[in-house]
Amino acid sequence: EAASGMAKSVLVTGGAGFIGSHVADRFVAEGWTVTVLDNLSSGREENLPAAARFVRGCITSAEASALVRDGRFDVICHLAAQIDVRRSVEDPVYDATRNVLGTLNIMEAVRTSGYPTRTVFSSTGGALYGDFDPPPSTEAFAKDPEAPYGIAKLAVEYYLAYYGRVHGLETVALRYGNVYGPRQDPHGEAGVVAIFCNRLLDGRPLTVFGDGEQTRDYVYAGDVARANFLAATRELPPRGRLDARAFNIGTSIETSVNLLAETLRTVSGATAPIEYAPARAGELARSALQTDKARAVLGWAPEVSLADGLANTYRFFADRRARLAAGATA
Repeated sequence: EAASGMAKSVLVTGGAGFIGSHVADRFVAEGWTVTVLDNLSSGREENLPAAARFVRGCITSAEASALVRDGRFDVICHLAAQIDVRRSVEDPVYDATRNVLGTLNIMEAVRTSGYPTRTVFSSTGGALYGDFDPPPSTEAFAKDPEAPYGIAKLAVEYYLAYYGRVHGLETVALRYGNVYGPRQDPHGEAGVVAIFCNRLLDGRPLTVFGDGEQTRDYVYAGDVARANFLAATRELPPRGRLDARAFNIGTSIETSVNLLAETLRTVSGATAPIEYAPARAGELARSALQTDKARAVLGWAPEVSLADGLANTYRFFADRRARLAAGATA
């Protein structure tokens, strides 16, 4: 509760998206006043919590700037972004316009508002550290992103550190592993889970690129939403260098694509063959995040196991398909 007895307020940019809608849900559940800013380029209105106020708009716009400047938000959870790594490779200018300039538009509005808003930025763990040191990566690992998507996320983190040191703003960066869960978009960074779920429901083979032994750190969307809430509300370490207020959010477990496919087949009860296709260029071989710092400082640890999270996710896609089919026959 704010000192005046008023509920605290949060702006969730990208709050109609996959991860953003889980974050919005969490703040609603905690009794906060929630505003969502989303241009619906990849988000869906059906993802929005009923209790949230929805503002349709883009983070690069003057309207977004005015919303932040005049909104007196206690917290901004900034998730709105161009999230497709391949799109960033094809069109780095588009990626940087959304992910760097869009964020600067929001941060300048926070700075000029004079209101003590804390900004919690959704960064990336996998794409930030590159493939040069064996996982699990700590926050202090060398940053050497392979794709413009990761480069833009890193640039924003440098800007956040600057806003903290020079302007005294409260900023936090959360570096996610591969987030999966209900409402997932098959096109995002960890889209393989959504793709596999839909293929199982179609009775089609699961396609694995390369030998399937490449690993990722799969973290459940509900756990990520809780990390956002804790980063918004816990006391932060002193401001300092880039990594001072950055936290890895993952499970520290390397899961191969082969194991992911096997686990999904097990929890779904669906039998689909696995097909192997040539490896994709520029793909990380291994990724997992060390999360000791988030445990120690934020009191955060992942709670949902891979098997449980995958079962929840598969059920979501199965239920959605059943509803669509029922609607088509109604």
